[in-house]
Amino acid sequence: MKCPFCSHENTKVIDSRPADDNNSIRRRRECEECGKRFTTYEKIESIPLIVIKKDNTRETYDRSKIEKGILRSCHKRPVSVSQIEQCVDDIENRIFNLELKEIKSSVIGEIVMEQLMELEEVAYVRFASVYREFKDVNTFMNEIEKILNKDH
Repeated sequence: MKCPFCSHENTKVIDSRPADDNNSIRRRRECEECGKRFTTYEKIESIPLIVIKKDNTRETYDRSKIEKGILRSCHKRPVSVSQIEQCVDDIENRIFNLELKEIKSSVIGEIVMEQLMELEEVAYVRFASVYREFKDVNTFMNEIEKILNKDH
């Protein structure tokens, strides 16, 4: 395992334990070169999930795309890295628990929005504005009204 800080190839495992979902192993590692620590997760490899995009092209599921979208949505919001990681884990669990071989990107998008609505409302609106391709202020207002109505 390469160190993400210095790219040195020798790291040692300091701690191993089941992750919160009991479907993976969480490992704390330390680089033998720079001494920095980092966490890795080990999961069982399964048949790759295929995502059907809007234009009907297909590609292999990529967790990092969800992570990037959520990180962008949460930029400068009071959301911790651990909350984001948990949110992505929850999204991924929901996706894989559907036990599909192929899934439409729209289904993934709706799951992401549901999780973001619970996590942070501004992040939800940011994500929804890109995902749903808001064209004007009225579309924003409609989405904000949904949030306001949810709280009452």
